[in-house]
Parts: sequence; structure tokens; C-alpha cells
Amino acid sequence: MRTVQQQSIPVPLANGAILNLQRFSGPTLGPPVLMLHGAIENGRIFYSGSGRGLAPYLARNGFDVYVADLRGRGKSRPAIDRSSRFGQTEAITEDIPACAEAIRRIRGPVPQHWVAHSWGGVLFSSVLARFPEYGRQVSSLVYFGSKRTIRIWNFHRILKAELVWKLLCPLACLIYGYLPAKRLRIGSDSETIKSYYQSAAWVRNDAWIDSDDGFDYGAAIRKINLPPIWYIAAEQDQALGHPHDVRSFMESSGRQECRYTVLSRSSGNRHDYDHISMLTHPDAALDHFPEVLEWLRQHNQ
Repeated sequence: MRTVQQQSIPVPLANGAILNLQRFSGPTLGPPVLMLHGAIENGRIFYSGSGRGLAPYLARNGFDVYVADLRGRGKSRPAIDRSSRFGQTEAITEDIPACAEAIRRIRGPVPQHWVAHSWGGVLFSSVLARFPEYGRQVSSLVYFGSKRTIRIWNFHRILKAELVWKLLCPLACLIYGYLPAKRLRIGSDSETIKSYYQSAAWVRNDAWIDSDDGFDYGAAIRKINLPPIWYIAAEQDQALGHPHDVRSFMESSGRQECRYTVLSRSSGNRHDYDHISMLTHPDAALDHFPEVLEWLRQHNQ
């Protein structure tokens, strides 16, 4: 097995916070890939302590991978607490651009690939809508289980979206002053109150508008041509990224060369994956990761 080197790269922000980019590089230094986690998550969705995951897989196969921890999550500092006042507006306008520019300083003006899980895809598309210049710097994107709204109705939606997300989470925010998702065993990391309410509003409404300054992402994204995006859904993802909601996100995201796939046995995959196992299952490296690798190779500029 090819050796993969890891490096933690601090990315300082103007307010004193420090983001973390976990870099994975192999024997050859290929095109850079920026990876972004979703809500109540951190970058560990893309790698494990034992060397599994999409990030080390791509590094072993020639890509230069940078896994982001958004502000207050994962290895970024300080951690989220009741004094944290930032939200997804800051992720879109400050954190993600800072990560992309940090990679640019390291690697120079070479095109990047962007890979996201869940809500990370919404944040990436929001960056492209708000700052179209990044669309010219990104060769392609891959979204795993990314949806902006939840329209599917089933038992899993009632449990995870209606009861947990809409009832339990606001109560937890009121009690703790932030959303301690890991402590509540509903996620792997915390969210601020602002981040929770901003994302909940986008899930609930058709409008894709920033609550801070009224920027209309939905209108902006329809005016531009996006880089090629591959939307990957999972057959057993019944609420957090249901295939129907993933397709809806794709269809509402403007002009793009896009691909849509549902990971399932009926499509030839080894398993009917779910929202998390699509990235963490041991068989993913033998199943659909090679296809992701081929997509990135085909879309190098």
C-alpha cells in the first residue's frame, strides 16, 4: 500500500479563530482536492485513524487532499460554546474562501476539485453563487448526500427532521446556548445557534436567501454556469439526504454539467448504503471510490 503523509495546516481568520486543514499526500503530488463536511459533523467523515476513508484513498492514488474543519469543529479552534456567534454566513463568506486560498498559497494557481458531504454541498454551491470567480478555479465537484430542502415524507423524516431537528435541537440550543450534537448523540460535532437556525430555515423554505444581508443564492446561481458536479445519493438514506431530495437540489442549482447516482445493490453496488456509510463503509474503497477517482481524473483542467 502506498504511504500517505498527514499534516495539520492552521488557517488563521481575521477574528483570531484558526481553521484546520488536514492534508493527505502520497508519493506523487497531483491536483488539490478540498473536502468539506456537513452540519453537526467535522472532517473525520472523510478519514479514520486507521487510514480508511476517501481522503487517504485519493491521496494514495495521486491527489493532494485537504480536509477542512469549519470554524469551531474538529481540530479548528476555539471549539464552539455558548459564546460562539458565527453561522453559515461566515462559513460561506470567510471560512471556505480562506481554505481555498490557503491551498492556493501552498500549490499555486492550479485548479482545485471540491468534494462535500451532506450540508457541505449546499455551502459549496452557496460560495459558487456568491463568488462566481471560484467557479473558474474549480475543475469539478462531488456531493455525497447533499440536499437543501427535505420534501420526502416517511417515518425517518418524522423522527429525524420533525422530532429531532425541529423540536429537540431548538430546545438544546435554549438550554446550552449552542447545539451540542455529539453530547446528544445526534452528530459528531457541535453547531452554533446561528448556524442551526440558518440551516433549518433553508431546509424548511424554498427561498435560498442569506438571513444576514438578504443575498439571494437561488437567484444568483441561476445566472452562472457551475463546474461539473456529481450528485451521489444512497438508497438507504431515508431522510438526511434522500435520493429524491438530492435530485431536487441538483435540479434547482442552475446550469451545470451534472451526474446523478444512487448507491444501491440494484445499481450494481455491493450494498444499499446510507447517509454515513456511503463514505465510511470498508467496502466503499472497492465499490464506488474508484468511480470518484475516475471522475476527478477525467475532469482535470
